Amino acid sequence: MNLTYEDQPLESLTDSIDFKTLYLHELKKNEGLTNELAIADAQIRTYTRELSQAFIHSKHNRKQLATVNSQLVKYASDLRTTFSNLRLAHKELQDAYRDTIFRLVLASEYKDKDTGNHITRMSRFSTLLAQIQGLSTTEIDCISYAAPMHDVGKIGIPDNILLKKGMLTESEFAVIKTHTTIGSLILENSRSNVLQVAQTIALSHHEHWNGSGYPAGLMKEKIPLAARIVALSDTFDALTSKRPYKSPYPIDVACNIIKKEREHHFDPDLVDAFVKNIDDFAKIKQEIDNTNPADTQTLWISERDIASGLKLF
Repeated sequence: MNLTYEDQPLESLTDSIDFKTLYLHELKKNEGLTNELAIADAQIRTYTRELSQAFIHSKHNRKQLATVNSQLVKYASDLRTTFSNLRLAHKELQDAYRDTIFRLVLASEYKDKDTGNHITRMSRFSTLLAQIQGLSTTEIDCISYAAPMHDVGKIGIPDNILLKKGMLTESEFAVIKTHTTIGSLILENSRSNVLQVAQTIALSHHEHWNGSGYPAGLMKEKIPLAARIVALSDTFDALTSKRPYKSPYPIDVACNIIKKEREHHFDPDLVDAFVKNIDDFAKIKQEIDNTNPADTQTLWISERDIASGLKLF
């Protein structure tokens, strides 16, 4: 392998070449070092200039930072105000949504004098039962809004059948049962989660745990939970409220009827939860109706309940 002067030790160079060659070699190395020093010097000058410029601008930058900080503080304050306004607007929108539902359902059941309280009770009963079952906030809110729409399909049922005081004939009952499918058709194809839940409830709230309900004869968990919740809430409300065909039944009587329908009409878990919290349901009814459950009143059993073999005591 051939070695250059740069690669050979100094001692070997003194043995093989003269001092002139050595001088030229060192001179070349010195020129290289001089160039490197010049480059380093230029870099140092550049860094010094940049540092000087940075120092000169530092005061200006500090002022800019102070201005930006002040603007950020104002922006944060404005943002808090905006969020507060958005929350208020959201609440107002929810209130308007609930009010719209209330009025539409009221219109669909206008001939029933108790409709207003019935809608409110259905929402409160169903919400309480959903909360007891540990549903998510979103699910509870949907059920709260959707429950009052369970009977919206009754708008398509003739008054002579809907308001009949006595027993329904077989053909009349067949007509009554269509309110589930009518309600489903009214509420179908909506992009709203609330109306989708309402459509499910309207269609399935007369299904029975043992499969004897209508319109599809669904059984057990095949019945949507929201519909099972509303079914029990609706029955409790119907039993404890005045209807064209019956007087309101006392809370304890209604509770006993519902317990007898455990695993027949109703989801057993929901019945257990309902019975365990019956005082809360009674309190809701008392608040909305402004009545005392202990008040005495004439009790008369409907022909429909008598025909079904129902025993109240």
